[in-house]
Amino acid sequence: MVADLYNKTILSLAGNIARTERLDAPDATVFLDSPLCGSRITVDLKMTGDKVSDYGAEVKACALGQAASAVMAKHVVGQSSAALRQLAKDMRAMLKEKAPPPGGIWAELEVLQPVADYKARHGSVMLPFEAVVRAIDEIEAQRKTAEASDAPDGKSQPASATDDHGRAR
Repeated sequence: MVADLYNKTILSLAGNIARTERLDAPDATVFLDSPLCGSRITVDLKMTGDKVSDYGAEVKACALGQAASAVMAKHVVGQSSAALRQLAKDMRAMLKEKAPPPGGIWAELEVLQPVADYKARHGSVMLPFEAVVRAIDEIEAQRKTAEASDAPDGKSQPASATDDHGRAR
């Protein structure tokens, strides 16, 4: 029964989402929605190197999407792009293939395991994971474009150990 999905833990998570303020100068902003249920999220992301350095999200979703967003907001800062891509894959597998839930700091997502039986709810739960991965993809694409445009021939070049006058840096 769908009502069983909305247990105390999910409702508690949904009512306590952190990082709900949009960022002033994000490296990327992604808006996603789940047309089937009407849930939507806007994620702002900043990265330093390969790690998330700041995160903000505006979440308009059912309690399941809010719960997923709450767990994301708790742990996303400091995570690498590879770890977050793996998290999205693990969540998708948990919902679509009934694979085990993510572990470690993400173990709290286990509470969303019953959603696997309700395909119409998958989209809402996946919104924060897909939005973060898309934001990472955008940031990485921007960086590659910037690197390529910095190269004299339009191709990415390794950093030089000398300045314009041939002196060691």
